[in-house]
Amino acid sequence: MRFSKKNLIALAGVILVYFLVLGLQSGGLISKFQEINLMMLGINIILAVSLNLIVGFTGQLALGHAGFMAVGAYVAAILTMKLHQPFLLALVAGALAAAVAGIIIGLPTLRLKGDYLAIATLGFGEIIRGAANNINYIGGAAGMIGIPRLANWTWLYIMIVLTVLVTANLINSSHGRACVAIRENEIAAETMGINTTYYKVLAFALGAFFAGVAGALYAHYFFLIQPVTFTFFRSFDILVMVVFGGLGSITGSIIAAAGITLINAALQQLAVLRMVIYAVLLVVVMIFRPQGLMGNWEFSLDRWLKKRGAASGPARN
Repeated sequence: MRFSKKNLIALAGVILVYFLVLGLQSGGLISKFQEINLMMLGINIILAVSLNLIVGFTGQLALGHAGFMAVGAYVAAILTMKLHQPFLLALVAGALAAAVAGIIIGLPTLRLKGDYLAIATLGFGEIIRGAANNINYIGGAAGMIGIPRLANWTWLYIMIVLTVLVTANLINSSHGRACVAIRENEIAAETMGINTTYYKVLAFALGAFFAGVAGALYAHYFFLIQPVTFTFFRSFDILVMVVFGGLGSITGSIIAAAGITLINAALQQLAVLRMVIYAVLLVVVMIFRPQGLMGNWEFSLDRWLKKRGAASGPARN
């Protein structure tokens, strides 16, 4: 990593946000309700960015992301609650287990496209949920209760930064360009010598890995996981964030995950009308902004610095 002006500003911004929230927490300026929503916001960012890698950048319509999240949550919870292993080990093991599940579901189903792939991945999510419902070791339908509360703001923030960094670096590499080529035209990409199966499985495995991370964080913050937490509606919710923010935009996924989490929190008092208002907002955005809030545009520190330089230049003159 070069210590350029851009990198130093980015690093300073990341550290500043971390200590700002930590300071607000330590000073008692964040209520319990706000803390819960802050954790959900972070978990949703990880889920939306990881699903965008599969759907937005590689063009594979997947509806089983909650299944990968469930794998990570259950594996991590078993390791800490039943086998008394450290949280870091449980987090990594949960993420790796979800990545393996991504490879297992990816290899046989990636010959499918569009709606057929969506149905196959939806079936995968339901298989995971059905299995969790019937395994007594992990609590069956009642789920696992009393998971140690080991996830906090520090763990969450590290995982958000890691997810965004890894995804952004992948997209800006030759591997990421291969994924985008597959999204644009799979036959043309294959003709150009791109191993489409390899890159689609890579996107599935990496997306599943971070969904597993989100699951492990969820289990160890809310200390309760049940199969009903990881239904088709949870996968659909994450897909809405990706489409809402813009297919192929990490910035869009972050903004959409934050926006939808905050809207849900703000509408908590309107239990009856909450889903109606939420659905109307989505319909309005899709009518007037069908490509999503950000389209495929990304926030760039370079571009921002150049604009500031151009704006301040004439003023000095």
